[in-house]
Amino acid sequence: MTDTTTKERSGTRTFYIVWFGQLVSLVGTSLSWFGMSIFIFQETGSVTQLALVLLAGLVPQLIATPFAGALVDRWDRRMAMILADLGAGIGTLVLVALYFTGNLALWNIMIAVAISGFFVAFQWPAYNAAMQVLLPKEQFSRGSGLVQLAQGLGQMAGVVLAGFVIASVGIGGVFFIDTVTFLFAVATLLMVRFPHPKQTEAGAAGAGTLWEETKYGFTYLWHRHGLFALMIYFAAINLAFGFIMPLFVPLGLSVTGSAELGTAFAVASIGMLAGSVIASVWGGFKHRVFGILLTGAVLGVAMVFVGGRASIIWITAGIFIGMSMIPIMSASSQALWLAKVEADLQGRISAVRGTVAQAVVPISYILVGPLADNVFEPLMADNGPLAGSVGQLIGTGDGRGYALFFVVLGVVVAVMSILAWFYTPLRHVESDIPDVEIELIDESEDSEDNEAETDPVISVDLDEDVSTAKGLPEAAIGIAIEKESVEELDGLAVNKRPVV
Repeated sequence: MTDTTTKERSGTRTFYIVWFGQLVSLVGTSLSWFGMSIFIFQETGSVTQLALVLLAGLVPQLIATPFAGALVDRWDRRMAMILADLGAGIGTLVLVALYFTGNLALWNIMIAVAISGFFVAFQWPAYNAAMQVLLPKEQFSRGSGLVQLAQGLGQMAGVVLAGFVIASVGIGGVFFIDTVTFLFAVATLLMVRFPHPKQTEAGAAGAGTLWEETKYGFTYLWHRHGLFALMIYFAAINLAFGFIMPLFVPLGLSVTGSAELGTAFAVASIGMLAGSVIASVWGGFKHRVFGILLTGAVLGVAMVFVGGRASIIWITAGIFIGMSMIPIMSASSQALWLAKVEADLQGRISAVRGTVAQAVVPISYILVGPLADNVFEPLMADNGPLAGSVGQLIGTGDGRGYALFFVVLGVVVAVMSILAWFYTPLRHVESDIPDVEIELIDESEDSEDNEAETDPVISVDLDEDVSTAKGLPEAAIGIAIEKESVEELDGLAVNKRPVV
């Protein structure tokens, strides 16, 4: 067995250990957020105050994520994940202390949630970057599927446990369990080590101050039109889901009762779990872009299906199909990003993707209420403007405006997925941008002076004899060449990184 094979297997074992720790942590996070939502609404009776708490966690995360990605590329990814788990755990531990001392109030909940949100900004970029150096290329799709599976399992388990824990020991018990799960995740991270990637030409081109390195993440994608288009495509999907999520409950309650609706959502959630299992055991589409856009189109059709008939069975079936597509689509996308982006840039590129994807969601949250209540519902009233046309197909009356909203959004997602295929840079991104070559440095290699005395650098070649500049715009190549030349004139080593 070669040394490379041994290290690949060791990296895969490390990934599974980390994955399990993060799964446990996700259960605690879901439990905490769902339990806190119940607690706040029961205490205040205000959706607005609940939204303010959710916003308090989202805003620091949005602001910090681009900078967190640049820092993750500088730091050891394992330490970045430990920092994220400990920081988020501290925020939850503050809530535990406030609850048991009788000082829990909305304003200090918002502060604690903001602290957790700030540290969560480091989690995904570090986890994503670690996956690339731990798994061989052939396992990218399965590894991404497992991450999706963990998210699905974590959310489902958290929702199931929240009501029981609150009824048994109160919201303080929820926060305490969440803290324990964070500590468990940290313990699994302390058991392992992550390999360090060597600096690439693209990474050297982006080196500089923290601001310069953060900005380079956007510049990098701007010059790689196919990857940029993929990022925008998923931002559009998130925008559509930002409209859809608040409409689920009103649409469901327009055709059935709350108990039946809860059962329908539980069944629909199994769809996401099923899709996650498929993504984790299947190697994925050979042509990933085709797979992404195909599942996106099916997702759009499923959304049309949801609004097509005033039946809870119809709605449940549509949501089940749509939810099953999301993890398959996400796993294919994640595998593509892992294969195409250099290892020493994964942190900041993941951060840029996350920031763009999350930034559009508040737009839909702001618009969904006025559009649904003041535009779509009146259109589909019994004597509304569309009652004699569209109403003949999907029905009229209370809730059918929400159904029309689903249909419109579904058509937009399906058409957008089809049209995206005709954008050449996106369709050909897998051939135009070569797979990156990942070079890992042994931990024992402390300096260049003792290089000859340590194990050789292990190179995992994802695309032999292909230059990393192939298929990229000349402007992007020029950036790397210009940066390298300036560093040589200044007498600096190419792999020098500033310290914050």
